[in-house]
Amino acid sequence: MSLIGNLIWLIFGGFFCALGYFVVGFGFCITIIGIPFGLQCFKIGLLTLMPFGAQVRERQQPTGCLSTLFNIIWIFAGGIWIALGHLVFGLLLAITIIGIPFARQHFKLLTLTFAPFGKEVY
Repeated sequence: MSLIGNLIWLIFGGFFCALGYFVVGFGFCITIIGIPFGLQCFKIGLLTLMPFGAQVRERQQPTGCLSTLFNIIWIFAGGIWIALGHLVFGLLLAITIIGIPFARQHFKLLTLTFAPFGKEVY
């Protein structure tokens, strides 16, 4: 079932959304300071390619205060707008019964895009 969901997701915009994350991640990785943010964009992009069957979890080992600082910078640098976009699309998709599984994936992406540092994708 997750294969069918992932294929439908890719056809109806998931591929272009992931492509956007990869382009932004590459742009961040050009600078030395932006490499941690670029790696997070790549992590979000990979989850955006195939969200069905994947899970977002907190890391088991402590990540320290650096991940908190990076999450704050991420939120102010545009993470809030990305998360709001996923929230809006998730709410719009949740209106219809057919869109509920896709809305759940947008809500999963929302939790990752709001504060990606200190989280892992399984």
